[in-house]
Amino acid sequence: MWLWQFHREVPSTLTEASRVLSEIVAELQRQGWSERDIFSVQLAVEEALVNAIKHGNRSDQSKLVSTRCRVSRQAICVEIADEGEGFDPSQVPDPTSPERLEEPSGRGIMLMRTFMNRVTYNAKGNVVTLEKTRSDAEVSETA
Repeated sequence: MWLWQFHREVPSTLTEASRVLSEIVAELQRQGWSERDIFSVQLAVEEALVNAIKHGNRSDQSKLVSTRCRVSRQAICVEIADEGEGFDPSQVPDPTSPERLEEPSGRGIMLMRTFMNRVTYNAKGNVVTLEKTRSDAEVSETA
């Protein structure tokens, strides 16, 4: 049962992405999520939004980034879509390999996978879905 849902379509700017992210974080705070879980969601969603803007839409402000978010007492699901050509996430090089350690980029997907329970992409590679289960076990569906 989703307690809160939203859908935003915003131009490909970091300012607009920041507004979307702030709205998600504020809702998690209202729902009493732990700071640790909020940090994890914030980091992963920020990475996904930046990737959609910079890599997917190539910072073209005429292209939109769509964000759908659902929050329940136990979980959050965030779907971020761009208007780009997409990509194959399995072809992204491992940022922890010795030859890539000093590269300034390429860690976003790894961070998303580290901080979320599940990260999936659509077949085209222009929509990412991030899912996280709340870590505080004492929260119940009836609370």
